[in-house]
Amino acid sequence: MSPRGVAIPDLRERLFAAAERVVARDGAAALTSRAVTAEADCAKGVLHTHFAGLDEFVAELVLDRFARSARQAAALEARVGHARVAENLQEVVVALLDSLHPAVVGLAMSRPAAASHTREGLQSGAPAFDAIQQHVTAYLQAEQRAGRIPADSDVATIALALVGTTHHLLMTRSPRQPTDAAATAQRLLAVLLPW
Repeated sequence: MSPRGVAIPDLRERLFAAAERVVARDGAAALTSRAVTAEADCAKGVLHTHFAGLDEFVAELVLDRFARSARQAAALEARVGHARVAENLQEVVVALLDSLHPAVVGLAMSRPAAASHTREGLQSGAPAFDAIQQHVTAYLQAEQRAGRIPADSDVATIALALVGTTHHLLMTRSPRQPTDAAATAQRLLAVLLPW
């Protein structure tokens, strides 16, 4: 355990990763502040020192993972002209589908305070699905200019369909029925990018 009064590097990420392990191993009902701090090997009260409570913590975990996915989508720009368009997009879709355990999503949606805090974060401009959609659209437009996507393709609608479907899958999948994110992404992209 970290000594009392000593700063813990990357504490937020350490707590978030610990929460994900607890949920994956023991289910959503096992997620308590004590379970998280024990898993992270931190003092019991450290979560409440940095977050107003478990609901805010869960919301911040969700917002953090959405922001991470948005950064991955932003990296698509560097992939223009490389690999197949569908392969580049599949990496982003799989990363987004794997960004949150379904039970964490369930907690964020079913706990009113967590849902409210998540909504507030998104309304305040926290990067999430809008940012991902913008990055995917920009990437598709660049690939279209490069001649790798037909000029008459409605890339904004393709991006909307891709991100909207991924959002739906992320928010509605069951922890008891895991999905094969790569296979799902591949099927979706085959429909949206048939060329």
